[in-house]
Amino acid sequence: MFAKIIPNQTRLAGLKDLQIDPATTPNLALLNHADLLRRFATGSALTAEVLDESLRACLAVRARCSALEIEHVHTDRKRVGNFWLDTFNFRRKVDVTGWRYNILIVLQDDLVVYKLWSGKPNIRDVEEERNPLGPLQGVGDSLLRRSL
Repeated sequence: MFAKIIPNQTRLAGLKDLQIDPATTPNLALLNHADLLRRFATGSALTAEVLDESLRACLAVRARCSALEIEHVHTDRKRVGNFWLDTFNFRRKVDVTGWRYNILIVLQDDLVVYKLWSGKPNIRDVEEERNPLGPLQGVGDSLLRRSL
């Protein structure tokens, strides 16, 4: 899908053909001119010349410049470890695997002028929760809340 988006050729209608529609696509954020300026702000070490020419031209027309940001995450969660410790809430360990990608599509009026992607092709994480008192761990909090 990303490869089919061609800067200075693809229009908003073409994005809708690729199922990128601000009204229906989940995890899509609309960014205005100010959001883009914050994202591409150049500090004292960098100047505006380091930005792509089409991006600079779009930012110069202010309100006619906007962007679509798509974040897509796919994760699988698998409980591992001792069944009994997990069941009685003493120790829970979960392996998290998957991937994440972000796409930024900059539009001037309804024409795509710039595109950028980033992501993590291989997410690997372990979530571990320990409760020394097991199923009694939260009893004190619930009794305190009930008395208030």
